[in-house]
Amino acid sequence: MVLCKEYRICMPLTVEEYRIGQLYMIARHSLEQSGDGEGVEVVESYECEDPVHGKGHYTEKRIYLSSRLPYWIQAVCPRVFYVIEKSWNYYPFTITEYTCSFVPKLSITIKTKYENNNGCSENCLGLSEEEL
Repeated sequence: MVLCKEYRICMPLTVEEYRIGQLYMIARHSLEQSGDGEGVEVVESYECEDPVHGKGHYTEKRIYLSSRLPYWIQAVCPRVFYVIEKSWNYYPFTITEYTCSFVPKLSITIKTKYENNNGCSENCLGLSEEEL
């Protein structure tokens, strides 16, 4: 089953201003949430290149969530529970994929494009009719 949703969020910032803030908040959140075997672990991080989007950066992270789950979910989940985040950042275009260690067939893929406009671009990701 595939579900496709589109969200347009207008921000009072330019694309470049948003990028600076985004990088800062990702680093800050990772630092604040890590410790005692919990939080964010960077598994891989390297430069990559895509024929369509150009040069970018690939990052794979494990986000450990065991102690952050409600107790009734902790009872049925494995002791070590984490979400794998794979991210291809070709800013202003990014692809982020999330999978779960407990249910590996469940996958969420998010494609994001940052544009300097008021959200008026139709099909800014260039999806085909089949994908829409």
